[in-house]
Amino acid sequence: MTRLLVLEDDAGLRASLRMVLEDEGYQVVEAADAESGLEVVADPEGVDVMLVDLMLHGMDGFSFIQRARPQTEAPIVVVSARDGVEDIVAALEAGADDYVTKPFLVDEVKARIKALLRRPSMGASQPREADAFVLDARNGPLVFDRGAAALKRGEDEVHLTNTEFRLLSVLVDHAGLVLSRSSLLEHVWEQGFFGDERIVDVHVRRLRKKLETDPGSPVLLVTVRGLGYRLDVVR
Repeated sequence: MTRLLVLEDDAGLRASLRMVLEDEGYQVVEAADAESGLEVVADPEGVDVMLVDLMLHGMDGFSFIQRARPQTEAPIVVVSARDGVEDIVAALEAGADDYVTKPFLVDEVKARIKALLRRPSMGASQPREADAFVLDARNGPLVFDRGAAALKRGEDEVHLTNTEFRLLSVLVDHAGLVLSRSSLLEHVWEQGFFGDERIVDVHVRRLRKKLETDPGSPVLLVTVRGLGYRLDVVR
């Protein structure tokens, strides 16, 4: 059974979400504060997906995401009344996968959870001979091994979240071609995404920090103004 964490300090909303999601067949674990949420994440059972409010008593949701992300690859959906672009960007930069603003439709939240859970996790595909792909032969080299679900610079592994792994997989499959934001949303986030296309920009920016020696002057993951993004291989 899929285990789902609801981190929300509003007891009424937390209880409502629990009832709705349990009716969908999820095992729901509640937490009213970030510290309790981190205990759930650290539990041996772990969680498969998380709904996280940002405005919590004590540690806020941003800090929770930053601390939880290194411990789990479980998708994180932020559910918050904060609807400013800076808040959305900050949450995604911290490691969230999706963002829903309050008030929200329960069906929308359920659809986003299902879309995130449909996405294969890292290493779900079977290893193939062509899985090792040299992105940059100069530095490291930088190699993306899809079969091993690993990005390595020389002997050092570079950590990728599930979303970054899927994004890089799509870019590698279309190396040298320009992919629009809408195309990346379709390939990486699949059907069921209702949010802002700027979510792509945030994840591209995060991925650049892991690929580029100078993220401010990218040579691997480049922006094609007005069109989208392109992965260039450096030999």
